[in-house]
Amino acid sequence: MDEIELGIAVGDEQVSGLLLCPTDAKALYLLAHGAGAGMRHRSLAAAAEGLAARGIATLRYQFLYMEKGSKRPDPPKLAHAAVRAAAAEAARLAPDLPLFAGGRSFGGRMTSQAQAEAPLPGVRGLVFLGFPLHPAGKPGISRAEHLARVQIPMLFVSGTRDALAELDLLRPVVADLGSRATLHLIDHADHGFRVAARSGRSSADAEAEAWDAVADWIGKLAT
Repeated sequence: MDEIELGIAVGDEQVSGLLLCPTDAKALYLLAHGAGAGMRHRSLAAAAEGLAARGIATLRYQFLYMEKGSKRPDPPKLAHAAVRAAAAEAARLAPDLPLFAGGRSFGGRMTSQAQAEAPLPGVRGLVFLGFPLHPAGKPGISRAEHLARVQIPMLFVSGTRDALAELDLLRPVVADLGSRATLHLIDHADHGFRVAARSGRSSADAEAEAWDAVADWIGKLAT
């Protein structure tokens, strides 16, 4: 199974994308990267490969700042434009596959903000791989305020040791969203789904649990 490299126009500029589509794909997940690492980072490659093995195609893509080699994330307006452009490209590339969107940390949050402003055409649900509810060491829920305006199903996959989503804050945030939100917790995992050796499980086990949860949730909504 080969990845297809492509370009995605974002206004007058272009970002790179990677499509990984297994022959038995039952859905396509638009997978945005986190703030500090682009679409080729090991964590995103592992997610794409793990989901492909479970019948979920992925389209990874760069935000404009990452494409240019900058370390400063784009302001929301530019990030939202990239999300919308990538969603349109995903629909064009695989019009017969149910479409889902989201991603790692910053990428998931930018996707949800875009969806809250105006629904992404054709997107059936959002999947967050470590939603960054607050900065590390600065607990708060202001980053979640826009989620009340998201009217499609959402899956939050979060580690119980995630320093950017303390459980006593994340649980009520998800609960307040009602039946359209689901929380799947990965025991002992941090923001990147890594676990300490003393926990008795491996990071590979934690990642496999995450991909199982995403594939199962998407599979139920894709039928």
